[in-house]
Amino acid sequence: MKAGFTVYIILLNWHGWQDTIACLDSLVSLDYNDYRVLVVDNGSTDDSVARIRAAHPEVPIIETGRNLGFSGGCNVGIRRALEDGADYVWLLNNDTTVDPQALSAMVAVAEADPRVGAVGSVLYYLDSPKDIQAWGGGRVCFWSGRTWHHLGPVPSTSLHYLTAASILLRRRTLEEVGLLDENAFFMYWEDTDFSFRLRKAGWHLAVADQSIILHREHAATGKGSPLLDYYFNESAVRFFRRYAPIAAWPIFIGVLGRLTKRVLRGNLSGFVSTLRGAYAGLRKSR
Repeated sequence: MKAGFTVYIILLNWHGWQDTIACLDSLVSLDYNDYRVLVVDNGSTDDSVARIRAAHPEVPIIETGRNLGFSGGCNVGIRRALEDGADYVWLLNNDTTVDPQALSAMVAVAEADPRVGAVGSVLYYLDSPKDIQAWGGGRVCFWSGRTWHHLGPVPSTSLHYLTAASILLRRRTLEEVGLLDENAFFMYWEDTDFSFRLRKAGWHLAVADQSIILHREHAATGKGSPLLDYYFNESAVRFFRRYAPIAAWPIFIGVLGRLTKRVLRGNLSGFVSTLRGAYAGLRKSR
């Protein structure tokens, strides 16, 4: 696609240099001309920065010096992109590889409708590339306290959120709605919160069905890890306290369901981390 709108691609790295390098390798084949890549290293204590710099010396790396969480780390990159005059910011998980048309397809969808504030991609599992992980995003249930990803095309009105594994953000939307809420969401649910804020401000969400992304999922924390359980539940409680009509209901049902699963699986560490995360979320002010 011909240049016309400058896109900054933000990759957040935390002890994941192998994934980050593979992602950067795939970005080289993008058919969109006017893009810049920024890697934000979120306080890695391994040799991530040296490894990434050696593999892709042309890519700037911003070092935060400490782990700011997903929201805080991404915001460092977003602020730099906006300062440098970006028209769009593409938040892309470092554990992804992209199809050459992935970016041009998203920009085309955004430019077709000025009311669209954010565009998502179709995510497939990196280890099972025929299976859809998410068609851009999904819905939130305020009764069960759960979310689910769409697995096929849906009307834009059915999109409650877009997943930040791949999300293109319009500059004007960021200026109006603000950045990710790093004070409330260290990790998980930050994209859902941002999507709700965006929709409340009158912007629309959209999915570019020609934007294909392969995503590993949970590369930073590890699938089923106590760290995932802690941050997921802390952020879930925080989200429902902010948006649910009766916050206690989805919090109780959602946490109870996750605790029950861990009991049935004999996952004691996950049970404890789920409780600790929910308690931490309840302690936080709105």
